Amino acid sequence: MKLQKFTLFVLVLLCLACNDKTKKNKVEKANTESKIHTGNMKIEYVGRAADNEGMHVWGSSPIQDKEGKTHLFAAQWSTKTQPGNFSGWFKDCEIGHYVSDSPEGPFKYLGVTVEDKDGLFNSPHNPTISNIDGKYQLCFIVNENNDLKTQRIIMYVADDLNDTWRPAKGAEADGTILRQTKDSTVWNYTARLGVSNPSLIKYKGKYLLYHKSVVRKEPKGYVYSYGVVVADNVEGPYIHNPTRVTEEKMPLEDAYAFTMKDSVYLMSRDFRGTLGNNGGGLLWKSGDGFSFPAEKTVRAYEDLQHYVGEEHLKDAVSYRGKKDGHLERAQILFIDEKPAYLYLATGVQAKPGYGSSSHVFKITF
Repeated sequence: MKLQKFTLFVLVLLCLACNDKTKKNKVEKANTESKIHTGNMKIEYVGRAADNEGMHVWGSSPIQDKEGKTHLFAAQWSTKTQPGNFSGWFKDCEIGHYVSDSPEGPFKYLGVTVEDKDGLFNSPHNPTISNIDGKYQLCFIVNENNDLKTQRIIMYVADDLNDTWRPAKGAEADGTILRQTKDSTVWNYTARLGVSNPSLIKYKGKYLLYHKSVVRKEPKGYVYSYGVVVADNVEGPYIHNPTRVTEEKMPLEDAYAFTMKDSVYLMSRDFRGTLGNNGGGLLWKSGDGFSFPAEKTVRAYEDLQHYVGEEHLKDAVSYRGKKDGHLERAQILFIDEKPAYLYLATGVQAKPGYGSSSHVFKITF
């Protein structure tokens, strides 16, 4: 995805402006929308993206087909699963497929793309879709028998978006493209919850698959960090980069990788509220894709309440997190090689009969 230098400049300015507003605690709220203007670019809250009655819908990864329709691939599970908590995500999840004539919706539910097979291929979750080298890649996580310590990453590949997916050629027979390393010299050898939350890009002729691990922190505790594996072919096999790409002092979650000009970016949740509250997100920048310095990281977005206002959420149900609506699982739709829409998930729901859902934000110039 190649953008002109102007696009990069404006996007970074936007995030810096958001960070400045947070620090000064001057947040503009509205009942139905909130707009942030910087130069010729703005981000505007549109509304809900994918939702499904009686279901939790968690995250929406967007892609457009050749006809210009927008497809969303999202994790979903019944609200009746483990009522009162959110644990269905790693017990009974599946990946659903939604489509719309517009990136703003409304989105029609097409059906299940990846089923929950229980056992060794349990609860497919946190999908991210990409289109690299003329093929589509669908990456997601599974675990074994509801055990989070066994999380691993799957890669499926297809020529179209008709759900004719097959395992990547460089993967294991079931599509497993990455497991926790057994090499003690690799950064996430001590990971307590396997490898998870993939994001795939092509950069300078190589294929980079970013992933999260929760690793030991000295002298005690654990920290959420990201690393990368590298391949010469998009379908693998992938080789571990031995060092982490993010710094221990700034934990993150749900990073989405993308490229602009000659740089690589991650948009992630601000997991410990390093640059604001933990309901918002961060934008990380790297010059080589292997190191994202903390000093180059800025605030990217705020919680849902910032955009819709407290009144809009007064009667909402919080299935996960606080009622201000933590926004997670950032995913970006590029149109004509420019960032056009941002999709974020939240566990707060104001619509009766529905569980968690995703929300869409418009990026315009």
